[in-house]
Amino acid sequence: MAWEFRKLGPGDNVAVEAQRDPFAAPKWAPPVWHMPEGLVLIVNLVRALLRTIVFLVRNIVPLSVLSGLAWLGYRFGWLVPVLVLALVLVGLSVWVVVDRPAVVRWVVRPARSWWRLVSVYRRDWQPVLVTAGLTKTHKGREYLPSLVRVRSGPTSDRVLVRMLKGQAPDAWERVAVNLAHGFGATLVRVRAGDRPGRIWLEFVRRDALAEPIPALPILAPSDIDLSGLEIGRQEDGSPWRLRLLGTHVLIAGATGAGKGSVIWSTIRAVLPLMLGGLVEVWAVDPKRMELSFGRALFERYGRYRDDPKGGMVELLEAAAQDMNARAERFAGMTRSFTPSHEFPFRVVVVDELAFLTAYCPERDLRKRAESALAVLTSQGRSVGYCVIGAQQDARKEVNNLRNLFPDRIALRLDEDEQVDMVLGDGARDRGALADQISSVPDIGAGVGFVRLETTPDPVRVRAAYVSDHDIRAMVALALPDVDAEGAA
Repeated sequence: MAWEFRKLGPGDNVAVEAQRDPFAAPKWAPPVWHMPEGLVLIVNLVRALLRTIVFLVRNIVPLSVLSGLAWLGYRFGWLVPVLVLALVLVGLSVWVVVDRPAVVRWVVRPARSWWRLVSVYRRDWQPVLVTAGLTKTHKGREYLPSLVRVRSGPTSDRVLVRMLKGQAPDAWERVAVNLAHGFGATLVRVRAGDRPGRIWLEFVRRDALAEPIPALPILAPSDIDLSGLEIGRQEDGSPWRLRLLGTHVLIAGATGAGKGSVIWSTIRAVLPLMLGGLVEVWAVDPKRMELSFGRALFERYGRYRDDPKGGMVELLEAAAQDMNARAERFAGMTRSFTPSHEFPFRVVVVDELAFLTAYCPERDLRKRAESALAVLTSQGRSVGYCVIGAQQDARKEVNNLRNLFPDRIALRLDEDEQVDMVLGDGARDRGALADQISSVPDIGAGVGFVRLETTPDPVRVRAAYVSDHDIRAMVALALPDVDAEGAA
């Protein structure tokens, strides 16, 4: 008997099924179309060509330099490219001596950004995103978000990403921890991109705010801008500028979080204008510890006393009354405020805001204080008043006026829920981990997150530390004949 072996086709499969079960429904298989081998080869060649072109375009600068040096070595010998490199190094050395910031901006940062792009992000981009679940597979084809650009700084990297169609930034925020571990960063924050469909990923490599910042130098009056006072440093190394003109500032932080650093750095920044009569600081100090040390600097000073008059409340009511008088004076004349000797810019500093709004034993004083603060924070911005309030307790029942503070600062907090209470809903999901700031004074004091009126994204900052010696020097500069401790 002769046996014949052949490959079964779709019709043969139907016949076999019919023999097994004559009552079974027929199963039809679509015909298989085999691509010609020549067409497969052409497609692969085109893909390889496109990948080569993309690689050359992405790395055009280093490849051009290497190609030029190789051509010089081939044409004139190996000594010529060595001399060219030596001349380039000498030129860079001279440039560093003459203008170091320009070298960092035009040479160091682009080179570091390219190196981080090639050696870290592009190399591990696909496996990390696949593991984090940020890719999609459809009909056997994998769709991967695009890596657009990398900007590398001294302590962090900003990576611009083009998301997949239909993808939202929330999907990236949920896997921020995965991305941080995947790319070797300590922290990842998701920020809005330059256009819809794009996001920035901030990869923090090391903490730039781990060490205390000494008190900043006192500037000349002409260099002071009330819409951007330098009081510390941001996480990317740039100055932290706090706005006072046209806003109010709320500072929340646990005991020892560094609220005094923010307050005294702000007072130090406006000191030249205080000496010139263009700025006045009215201070309310329930604790009688933080602000009393430099009370000689303040135009008015109120502290807690065990009497029914309430000196602190009277100060706030006087400020509200003067603010109303200014509003009557400026009505119909101007819409913007400019400090002058007749109408100086007034900063009302309240060290323990919760004492006046919740903890004061006199109920009548609490109501009067809350009423005066409500008037100042709701109407004072346009007539040259700024309220800086500091508090430890972030609960709403302690301070129901916090929505009247456009700019807010969250220093170290005890619970994660308090972050959103201070900075607004979703602030912690966007990277404001104020509850994880170290309680060690040298590491975490003065470190916090800022939520500005113009953007919902929190920014990590650290205020400069103004020591007792610095405060004495400020008092001596303002009033040479007054001793700071004696004035307190």
